[in-house]
Amino acid sequence: MTKNAFVALVTCFNEDETINYEATRRQVRRQVAAGNNIMCAGTNGDFTALTHAEKIRLTEEVVDEVAGQAKVIVNAGMPATFETIQLAKAFDRIGVDGIAVITPFFIACTQDSLIRHFSAVADSVTTPTYLYDIPARTQNHIEPETAAKLALHGNIAGIKDSGGAQETLAAYLQVSKETPGFDVYSGPDHLVLWSLQNGAAGCISGLGNALPHVLADILKAFDAGDLAEAERQQAIYTAFRTDLYALGFAPAMVKRSLYLQDASVGASRQPALLPSAEQDQKIAAILQKYDLLPGKSA
Repeated sequence: MTKNAFVALVTCFNEDETINYEATRRQVRRQVAAGNNIMCAGTNGDFTALTHAEKIRLTEEVVDEVAGQAKVIVNAGMPATFETIQLAKAFDRIGVDGIAVITPFFIACTQDSLIRHFSAVADSVTTPTYLYDIPARTQNHIEPETAAKLALHGNIAGIKDSGGAQETLAAYLQVSKETPGFDVYSGPDHLVLWSLQNGAAGCISGLGNALPHVLADILKAFDAGDLAEAERQQAIYTAFRTDLYALGFAPAMVKRSLYLQDASVGASRQPALLPSAEQDQKIAAILQKYDLLPGKSA
């Protein structure tokens, strides 16, 4: 089975913090040209800073730009089941390939309430629905046993694991092995190849915004059976991740590293971390190390 790389696409903003849809479309074209699929309105897409209407238009723009050349998954997750269902239904009408549902945030959930939440969303649409676990940001974690129960739902097609723990990812992969039709997509950038080797359907990576070709080449080499090349590309990806993420909050660093390559992506909406000249110099040095400054490609 061919593996799929999705990039958790950044949302581009103008100086007045309105969405720059044309710049976002350019980023879509860049990723599709590299061979990657798209996830929009996710963590790296500043989804918590977008309005309900903006998420719908953003998804329409992305789907229109992709024009069937790649797959599109969109995140519908919100704290309340009610709004999550409203968004999911809107995305269902647009015609995306998958609807990811991040665990509710701010509201503390039991595992039973998570089962009710995800089941209600999946019941409301015909588009395949994916669980999205990122406990460091939501403070709610989908236990592997809960994922196993939800995997039996006819319209829950898999899970995006952004927890960062190899042990949890391995547990989700075991659920996938035991439940046909339930796919695992890894989120941690340093575990892309490991997850593929252990049965993942692919990955959904934020770092791919900065290194689209390296991400795509990990999967291409793996699919071609060239493990040595896959390992080489993963080593580049992991090293870049280590250098960049040492400077601060991962999505902010990815967005800023992309900004220094292409200023049209803009900054993020406030109260996101404001860039500093000192930090930009450090990021620029990393970009130069990996030949990613304007005029280069990776």
